[in-house]
Amino acid sequence: MVSTSSLPFSTFSEVQSEQKWMDNGPSRRAKWWYSTFHTVTAMIGAGVLSLPNAMAYLGWGPGILMLLLSWCLTLNTMWQMIQLHECVPGTRFDRYLDLGKHAFGPKLGPWIVLPQQLIVQVGCDIVYMVTGGKCLKKFMEITCTDCTQLKQSYWILIFGAIHFFLSQLPNFNSVAGVSLAAAVMSLSYSTIAWLACLTRGQIDNVSYAYKRTSNTDFMFRVFNALGQISFAFAGHAVALEIQATIPSTPEKPSKIPMWHGALGAYFINAICYFPVALIGYWAFGQVVDDNVLMALERPAWLIASANLMVFIHVVGSYQVYAMPVFALIEGMMMKRLNFPPGLALRLVARTAYVAFTLFIGVTFPFFGDLLGFFGGFGFAPTSYFLPSIMWLIIMKPRKFSINWFINWGAIYVGVCIMLASTIGGLRNIVADASSYSFYT
Repeated sequence: MVSTSSLPFSTFSEVQSEQKWMDNGPSRRAKWWYSTFHTVTAMIGAGVLSLPNAMAYLGWGPGILMLLLSWCLTLNTMWQMIQLHECVPGTRFDRYLDLGKHAFGPKLGPWIVLPQQLIVQVGCDIVYMVTGGKCLKKFMEITCTDCTQLKQSYWILIFGAIHFFLSQLPNFNSVAGVSLAAAVMSLSYSTIAWLACLTRGQIDNVSYAYKRTSNTDFMFRVFNALGQISFAFAGHAVALEIQATIPSTPEKPSKIPMWHGALGAYFINAICYFPVALIGYWAFGQVVDDNVLMALERPAWLIASANLMVFIHVVGSYQVYAMPVFALIEGMMMKRLNFPPGLALRLVARTAYVAFTLFIGVTFPFFGDLLGFFGGFGFAPTSYFLPSIMWLIIMKPRKFSINWFINWGAIYVGVCIMLASTIGGLRNIVADASSYSFYT
């Protein structure tokens, strides 16, 4: 056996990293394109279908400005997280939590980072439960008009049942095929959504005026729209976990292939988001649905295909967001309950988590409101301003430099979005729940 003390520093660092990683998950053997489709799967999800609805409350000018601002700000914070992954020589921060501990301290870090990351991951999985069930229901209604139609709750239960099996896949590498399929589906159904809107053309008497409602209700709906946009720019909550699967040496650090993959993901993001948001709003104006696919009926085969693609995509996205949560729950069970690792641990921990997200999704299937609430409460911090705060603490850019101003600007915008959209989303959930018949 070779003593690690006799190894050169670069090799020793990688051995340490490899041993640490092997204790907690898969080995580091991913390529740069893995990071592209994992990031696409994590980022481009059901949120893209609600962007026209967000435009209906924001209007052309503010809506386009928010999309552009969000795209630029979150690309910058993605770059920051990739750079911070190995900001300490010989150490890799494989989890958002690890980086948070380094930036804020071992005691304060978990309290700042872990709740936000869990809100993003669990919130996404709840929304994807709703989305998967709704799209499966829409697909069956289009393709089998003579069939007895099931309640929406049953379709969400069917979607959840799939994950009781898929959740037993052990790690990120084992879901690579599912994630790749999901990434292809996201690009496909986004393209179908805006092409179908463009082909259909504008509805009769289309209006781009702000929706008629009370001033108070309109304000909260605008706040919720900000959350819908921030929900669409996800991916940061699992960015370090994705980068952790890429090998790294001093000569070829992981930040280079990860950044290439992130740029590819953001390019795909742009060609999905902007056409769907702008053309969907152009076609339907203020009456657009909170899921633009639900407003499209023709051609039937194409809309059915798009809904099936969304279903396949959210199957993969659910697993991408659930894997870090599985690791956290299993780690706590092994540490505090002395639960032995293995199949029994996975069955108990992962089945319980899937059942929890399934229950919440069936009980509160308010797609647009959930996007707004989770987008503000979890996504705005993890994607918009927490990376900038950690960058200021760790990298310490010169005061009043351009870098300093950009980071403080991102923090200010992100905090405003977080407060507004959290309030708007929560209020809308309460308002819509008061008139909703549960489990229908």
